[in-house]
Amino acid sequence: MAKTPAAPAPKDAPTDVDAPVSGAGKGRATPTRAEREAARKRPLVPDTKEAKARARAELATQREKARVGMAAGDDRFLTARDRGPQRRWVRDLIDSGWHLGEAVMPAMVVVIIATFIPVYGIQFYSFIALWIFILFVIGDMVITSIRVKRAARDKWGDKMEKGLGWYAAMRTIQMRFLRLPKPQVKRGQRPA
Repeated sequence: MAKTPAAPAPKDAPTDVDAPVSGAGKGRATPTRAEREAARKRPLVPDTKEAKARARAELATQREKARVGMAAGDDRFLTARDRGPQRRWVRDLIDSGWHLGEAVMPAMVVVIIATFIPVYGIQFYSFIALWIFILFVIGDMVITSIRVKRAARDKWGDKMEKGLGWYAAMRTIQMRFLRLPKPQVKRGQRPA
């Protein structure tokens, strides 16, 4: 690119480039292009062990905060499935009572142990008993779903969310200590 010739400096102008001109200027020399490029140079991806460790620690802190918030039932950390006052009310209603579904996993463990007994009759009848128990659990889930829908309709009327019955039924088959969000009420303590 062609440059225009610079105008000659007047004879009375100062010759020192670094010296500020009568109150104007920045007080230092303009950095050269090489100096500016060297100052800007940094790796595209921070590849240091410290940066990776710091990022891992931040992620672990965020996960722990979210886990504690979800277990406590804080709406900010709950999934969309668990969020809202109606879902909280259904959780409290389910957590306040006893349900057959909580015993499904222990019953299955008993049946698995029974299959190791070399007596064919014990193995056969344990499976039959498990299937009968599962039918009772399904019946309990259906009855619980109907009761929850009826109670929610009485409490909220037309503003009732969809899916509360299914939400309640699915919560009944989880063992109490494995439920997330954790139960906020004791057994027998009915929600308002």
